[in-house]
Amino acid sequence: MVFIGLILTMVMGALDQSIVSTALPTIVSDLGGLAHMSWVVTAFMLTSTIATPLYGRLSDMFGRRPLLAFSIGSFLCASLLCGMAQGMWELILFRGLQGVGAGGLMTLSQTVVGDMVTPRQRGRYQGLFTGAFAVSSVTGPFLGGVLTSALSWRWVFLVNLPVGLLALALVMFSLPAHRAEARPRIDYPGAALLSVATAGFLLLFNALGTSLPWTSPLTFLLLGFTMVLFVLFIGQERRAPEPLINLGLLRIVEFSVCVAATGIMSFAMMGSMIFLPLYYQLVLGETPAASGLMMLPQVGTMMVSSVLGGYVSSRTQRYALLLAIGVGIEFSSLTLIAVCAHHGAPALFFLLSLGCLGLGMGIGMPNATVMIQNAVPSGALGIATAMMSFIRSLGGALGVALSGGVMALTLQNRLQALPQKIDVSGFLQKGMAAIQTLSPAMHAQVTQAYKGAISASLSVSSSFMFLAFMMIVGLMVRKARSAK
Repeated sequence: MVFIGLILTMVMGALDQSIVSTALPTIVSDLGGLAHMSWVVTAFMLTSTIATPLYGRLSDMFGRRPLLAFSIGSFLCASLLCGMAQGMWELILFRGLQGVGAGGLMTLSQTVVGDMVTPRQRGRYQGLFTGAFAVSSVTGPFLGGVLTSALSWRWVFLVNLPVGLLALALVMFSLPAHRAEARPRIDYPGAALLSVATAGFLLLFNALGTSLPWTSPLTFLLLGFTMVLFVLFIGQERRAPEPLINLGLLRIVEFSVCVAATGIMSFAMMGSMIFLPLYYQLVLGETPAASGLMMLPQVGTMMVSSVLGGYVSSRTQRYALLLAIGVGIEFSSLTLIAVCAHHGAPALFFLLSLGCLGLGMGIGMPNATVMIQNAVPSGALGIATAMMSFIRSLGGALGVALSGGVMALTLQNRLQALPQKIDVSGFLQKGMAAIQTLSPAMHAQVTQAYKGAISASLSVSSSFMFLAFMMIVGLMVRKARSAK
């Protein structure tokens, strides 16, 4: 019963990260504001990133069940508000509130699994979780397209309600209560410093290249300010009796390398996946439902490889090798997707590349989680998993922000260079609705501009995935040398 509740909780969290992407073009057409489209994702990831380490530390203090209940309940309330939003900035605000609840969904689910099973069996169970994550995260675009076409984009948020209520009932009924610490000491200064520093860092990256020039004095001022806040946060964590983040864990090489690689992998994946449905609809001319359906090859391969990969890792205990294989496949697949987007390849090439991408994700993701959890003492399991989720969420948010900035800047430059001048700011505001009013010749030129802009953002993701691959290979070499 606990496991079913945790699976549903993870499904809800993963589904919400992906189901919105297919509906974004329709949301923009309805509410306006293409230039702010990435904020719908960034606001969610910003607040969920900030909340993640808080959930990890507080769950160590007060137990998993009350924090899971709060996480699910606040997520459902915000989902209802998102489904009722009447403007783009209103939707962005409610997405931020939704992220507060989402910060604990996957983190606490993975932590409870770590509590319940032995280290040797974690690969198998995390593989099952990855399979559920695969189905929900990659079928999300398809489900989002179907709901948007058949009903309304508002149902991509309202669909969370039945799933979340069932998960909440199962968690409250079956998960044992944990005795809270007698006098828990919460690191309020650390929480405040981390929240402000993370928010400033993500907002800075989201504005770079669009509303904030890369080389402006304000850019360097904001960057310096956030860096100072992070330094102050690290100093606070060294002094705090009960720190939010256990800096001592970073001395464990396997833990620190895997956490950093996980963040970079999330950077690459979120930076690419959020713009693929947009490419399918704007460049290939697919409907929202069809663009979601084109993500299905990733579902099948990721679901199969995650379950089989979890079984193989539990049998062989070769976590680092399997992680390196998975990340290498992901890098190759993202490179193929970027090449396909650049050359305007037919849909079949995207489907094959996405199938390979799902294969790599299914092999890599569960092994990264197992390596991180097995590298730390059992008493630090909650904060270690929260640190992994924090870095992963931070990487994903930065990936969306930076890739969105690269896409917006490239698109703006390409539109301004067109022979026939158009109102670029007005055009970006209306999105797909503006494209549909163009003449056939102008439509073809604008489509080429979008193709170049989105392929540029995909190339950024591919480059960062290669960096993650090299980090894992370096860890394997280090372990091989130490074994000798």
